[in-house]
Amino acid sequence: MSSADYLDILDNLIRFDTTSRRSNLELIDYLRAYLERLDVPCELSWNAERTKANLFATLGEDSQPGIVLSGHTDVVPVDGQEWQSDPFRPEQRDGRFYGRGSCDMKGFLAVCLSRAESILAAGLPVPVHFAFSYDEEVGCVGVKGLIEALQKRPRLPRACIIGEPTSMGVIRAHKGMLYKRCRVHGKAAHSSLVHQGVNAVTAAAKTIARIDAIGERIRREGPFDDQFEPPHTTLHCGVIHGGTANNIIPELCQFEFEIRNLPDQPSLPLFEEVEDYTRELEREMRELDEHAGFEWQSVAEFPAMNTSPEEPVIGLVARLLDDHRLPGKVSYGTEGGHFQAADIPTVICGPGSIEQAHKPDEFVELSQLARCAAFVDDLVADLGKTPLR
Repeated sequence: MSSADYLDILDNLIRFDTTSRRSNLELIDYLRAYLERLDVPCELSWNAERTKANLFATLGEDSQPGIVLSGHTDVVPVDGQEWQSDPFRPEQRDGRFYGRGSCDMKGFLAVCLSRAESILAAGLPVPVHFAFSYDEEVGCVGVKGLIEALQKRPRLPRACIIGEPTSMGVIRAHKGMLYKRCRVHGKAAHSSLVHQGVNAVTAAAKTIARIDAIGERIRREGPFDDQFEPPHTTLHCGVIHGGTANNIIPELCQFEFEIRNLPDQPSLPLFEEVEDYTRELEREMRELDEHAGFEWQSVAEFPAMNTSPEEPVIGLVARLLDDHRLPGKVSYGTEGGHFQAADIPTVICGPGSIEQAHKPDEFVELSQLARCAAFVDDLVADLGKTPLR
């Protein structure tokens, strides 16, 4: 197939505004219709409101464990960004394909779809599966249902390749992420009578300072893994709201923070350290008001991924790309941790640079898409000769 096939498909995919706050069903219907024209069966798994869906498709005979090509269908918002062109009306300029999701990661989806017919024609001894999810950008939400459905099938796939933008490099590990929201409840009073109030903003600020102190301790003492950038677990507070007027002791403050943890350093003990500190503050606050305190909410979480370099899928992808470098590790997250937790060895490899993701004028190099298409072609040819063990 020519490059025009995946470029035409990518043009269509970008025109669907699948920002995570919106439905992805129009795009899913497009993908399903494309595959069903080739007599490829598609399975959908839905969110609770049935406004979004994952798609899982099996190309070829499903009697043996196959290999998954996986990607997410949602994109991040464009709100407040200045684009030179309409982010949902793609353009080609100077060897680049511009549009929201072109890099992260509809380019990979387009390549996969464009190769569906040739995968079927190859008559492979093992199936190739497409796994396309919703709501990856808001905490890898949709893939959980997709994997639950996978685990009910007669056999798990042998391996998974997730096409997140890695400039077609081989990535075997990424950090995990725990994202928490905290509502701090105080007691309002006039600012001239501070002894009668409980300042929710102050309590939140003390907690954020403790979060920063924990992060600074880890920065100094580790543990470290120099393949990551930065080479240690990080804690970060990015949102805070509180108070109504300067002459009122604030009774409410809300902040959000995240932990991005190395695979060998679980995030839960670090959060428990923060929570233990807030319990100390809470005892002091409740001396003035029994209802004062901290209320925690889990916003999102995904596990770290740490695929062994000895896994056959790592060697397979590196060999097909003629990449002799040490498989990499990245600090951003993917759905790979969920696949690995389900005992499906996973590698991250896809077209485009993560440096272009989420930015205005997001683009993917046409040369990257061509390299990805060649990689999928080589993968299909290789599976026809030596199925992954």
